[in-house]
Amino acid sequence: MEAELKQNCEHLLERIAHLKKSLDLQGQQTRLGEINEKMTAPGFWDDSENAQKTTTELSALNASIKPLKALVEGAEELEILVEFAEEDDSDENVSEIQRQIDTIQIDLDQVELKAMMGEPEDSCGAYIQIQAGEGGTDAADWAEMLLMMYARWAELKGFKIEELDLSPGEEAGIRSATIAIRGDYVFGYMKAEIGVHRLIRISPFDSAGRRQTSFAAVDATPELNDGIGIEIDFASDVREDTYRSSGAGGQHVNKTDSAIRLTHLPTGEVVQCQSQRSQHKNRAQARKMLSARLYQVEKDRRDADNAAKRGAKSRIGFGGETIRHYVLHPDQYVKDARTGHKFGNPMNVLNGENLDSFIEAYLRWTIGRE
Repeated sequence: MEAELKQNCEHLLERIAHLKKSLDLQGQQTRLGEINEKMTAPGFWDDSENAQKTTTELSALNASIKPLKALVEGAEELEILVEFAEEDDSDENVSEIQRQIDTIQIDLDQVELKAMMGEPEDSCGAYIQIQAGEGGTDAADWAEMLLMMYARWAELKGFKIEELDLSPGEEAGIRSATIAIRGDYVFGYMKAEIGVHRLIRISPFDSAGRRQTSFAAVDATPELNDGIGIEIDFASDVREDTYRSSGAGGQHVNKTDSAIRLTHLPTGEVVQCQSQRSQHKNRAQARKMLSARLYQVEKDRRDADNAAKRGAKSRIGFGGETIRHYVLHPDQYVKDARTGHKFGNPMNVLNGENLDSFIEAYLRWTIGRE
């Protein structure tokens, strides 16, 4: 067997062994056994709240253990194939080893990526807020392009999307929008998108055909699962305003003040929802959004304190530093200002097809900074 192939095998096996240890596969399996035993006990379902928390933990454990066990089994098969190849260095055995390496590599990359999202909220869905910045109509158009990019990315991943709030631009595009993307680890992925996105292109709204730079800010907060959250005194700490939902008009226009805007007075945080015709449903959704926003604000404060102690930068907030440049003229590329990751086909990224490469580069970069 060639030295390079053997080295690749050893490197792959080392990565799997490290992952198995860092994720504590044995400990997870022990906890899984404890939960299964607990769920079979009499009266388990009598306390619906605790039962829900337990089933949520069970689901998370199964989602973590299954792919990790598959990797460990794949590593054991690879070790056996290497032993065979050392005795019989035929083309068939070498080809089988290479196929096994290729298969394991894909699965390992995915498990490692999930392992980078170890915070409790990372496994949640996410609320994505997009705000047009400087640049007038071009900025509003750019904000809508980002909205479409995330919607397309979510569709390709098989996630569910719900529009919660949208304010259209005066001539084109949007001034702001909030959507919910629901699926496994959505917030873990979307953390990579928080910050200001910068577009450089020939403006389609400039009759002189001049180059225009536009900005839009993106923020993400987790759609919190049960058991994760922050208590809010809605009676004394929150001001509620109602307003008429915007829409296409005609027979679909909302003639009642069903849209809800909540302002958390101690912090000034504001959320709003107009996705439902029912004021009650919009209020419930807005309260969930506010709880998520305040949870993230508190977590960011703790992270900032810890980062200050280490002399490091904390999370880039909504409307903060430019994190990514999308250049359509004169060159064509997308480049992340944090990781240096660059891709030469911006339309492929804006279609949501290559966004994952930027998200993965960011997650690996954050691990390297810790």
